Amino acid sequence: MPDQYSIAQARDRFAQIVHQAENGKPVEITRRGQSVAVVLSLSEYQRLTREKSKFGAELATFREKYQISTLNINPDEVFSNVRDRTSGREVNF
Repeated sequence: MPDQYSIAQARDRFAQIVHQAENGKPVEITRRGQSVAVVLSLSEYQRLTREKSKFGAELATFREKYQISTLNINPDEVFSNVRDRTSGREVNF
């Protein structure tokens, strides 16, 4: 659970709150006991707001980074027997 400060406390401890956020600990700000804001580090904010990439693009990046093509792996052979193709158990409703 993040540390929690009222707006008045946050005003008095602003430098401390920023330091906590920089060190990766989010700080919750409240007004009259209700949460109204959270102070995060810039890196955490950027992580949360960055544009999400598509699975295919990430897979291509992974394959390029780890040079999967040089391993001579045929995905059709590797994954051909992963799934059990039987009909499963009989269920009575």
